[in-house]
This record gives sequence, structure tokens and C-alpha cells, in this order.
Amino acid sequence: MGAIRIADEVVSTIAGLAAVDVEGVAAMSGSLTAGLTEILGRKNLSKGVKVEVGETEAAIEAFIVVEYGFPIPVVARGVQNQIKTAVESMTGLTVTGVNVHVVGVSMKKEKIEEELAD
Repeated sequence: MGAIRIADEVVSTIAGLAAVDVEGVAAMSGSLTAGLTEILGRKNLSKGVKVEVGETEAAIEAFIVVEYGFPIPVVARGVQNQIKTAVESMTGLTVTGVNVHVVGVSMKKEKIEEELAD
């Protein structure tokens, strides 16, 4: 048989979808320096995630905005666990690490999604 290669974009999208499912995550953000000026909606989830994918392993960085009132360490650990589980179960890759960068705190998720729709 031949080799199976999973594109970085696929891993990024899986990780982004997993991250926004965690309670307390308001949005994904494009990078550490972009902060709140580059908050991304569900359509661009992979842009809030950076990955390095090898033949059997993946290292992941997620850039998130946390909803006000949620404990940041708890949300970040939830994001780490959710991403690791989703990527490993869907791709078969071993996730060597998930670094979470909290780049902002924001109002409720619904309000952000409304603003992005405008």
C-alpha cells in the first residue's frame, strides 16, 4: 500500500473545532500578537491554530479568547484535553503537546458571533 499523509490544514481544523466546543472559549484568534483585532469565527477555525505534523506525531498551538467569568486555567486545560483527544482519535497521530495561548478575555460568545455576522 501507499503512505497516508494528513495535511496540516486538516489537523488545524480538527483542533479548532475541538477548542471552540470547550465551555468558556469565546473564539479563536489568529495569533498571539493579533489579539482581539483578529478574532475569527467558526469558518476560519484553522487560523487560530498552528500545527507541526510529522509522519506519526503532531504538535499543536491554539490561540483562544476566553469568555469573561470563566477560570482561565480550567478552560485552557479543557482545550488541551479536547484537542489532544479529537486529533488523536480522528487522525491516528500522536499529539506530543498542545500549547494554549490565551490572547484575550471577551464578552459572551453569542455577542461575538453576532458582531462577526455584521
